[in-house]
Amino acid sequence: MTTLTLNEALNQITPASESAIAQAWDHWDAIAMPLRSLGRLQQTITRIAGMTGTPRVKLDKKALVVFCADNGVVAEGVTQTGQEVTKIVAENFLKENTTAAIFCRETGADICPIDIGMVPDSSVRNCKVARGTKNMAVEPAMTRDEAIQALETGIMLACEKKEQGYDILATGEMGIGNTTTSSAIASVLLEKRPEEVTGKGAGLSSEGMKRKIHAIETAIRKHQPDKNDVVDVISKVGGFDIAGMTGLFLGGAALHMPVVADGFISCVAALCAIRMCPAVKDYVITSHKSKEPGTRMLLEAIDIPVFLDCDMCLGEGTGAVAIFPLLDLALSVYNGMSTFADNDIEQYVPQN
Repeated sequence: MTTLTLNEALNQITPASESAIAQAWDHWDAIAMPLRSLGRLQQTITRIAGMTGTPRVKLDKKALVVFCADNGVVAEGVTQTGQEVTKIVAENFLKENTTAAIFCRETGADICPIDIGMVPDSSVRNCKVARGTKNMAVEPAMTRDEAIQALETGIMLACEKKEQGYDILATGEMGIGNTTTSSAIASVLLEKRPEEVTGKGAGLSSEGMKRKIHAIETAIRKHQPDKNDVVDVISKVGGFDIAGMTGLFLGGAALHMPVVADGFISCVAALCAIRMCPAVKDYVITSHKSKEPGTRMLLEAIDIPVFLDCDMCLGEGTGAVAIFPLLDLALSVYNGMSTFADNDIEQYVPQN
């Protein structure tokens, strides 16, 4: 399998094809229905044409890549459950015993859980960078080299899925403590106070919430992550799962492949990738508006409208997979509906 280094991926990313976008819009406008009446569904299929460089859009083969990792910051009492839950849920992906796995089964998508940094070994595919991150409230979460390795793991998986014939990827994560690390990254990149972007995650008490915000404040104050150096931010206050998803977004963009963001944590990774290379934005599809309080600010920064507002905050990639049927419906119209010419109807034109 051919893969790319981080620098190679960054150098290979180019903006989406304006020509393919124009051709896709021409095709949409020829279809016998009111102009632009499917709204964001049409816009997204057109964007995918730009991503892939052809108006012949297909989404036959889909995958959810779930990055599983443990986070040392759980030692600060920032979670409701212990680290052992990461492994249990990660292995349940393989048994179709998680929400995301059931969503994948029902939407015809494959699920690919990846151990990018869990503490214990498991039956999940081993791409382990280290056995969990360090406690960021005490020391940097990982070394810079480990951050780059995790990014390149995500890039490698994008390359692998491309070679295997996948047309679209979704991003997911599993890691107890990762709403703390993602909130820390969001605080730095968005230049917001930790309390503005931090939520209760999987159901913290008010006291737990105070500990969570304090841990983020302490980590940022101690390590002074550089908002202009995303690798520095990830290495100091991030997690291996976030780095892996960031790499998947970068790899997808380098390979002209759409990648769907899930909720808060996945959108943090998308923002990381876009900050590393602004052209990545052309290859990201956002899915839903998570209940996590920092989501609105993240989505404003990414500036790609979401499909769903269902008050979801489950993670795992559930929101990303939930839009696959919507994309399939839109594509069935795009590829299968008759045109104005077919029906001997005068084609609609925009009216002033």
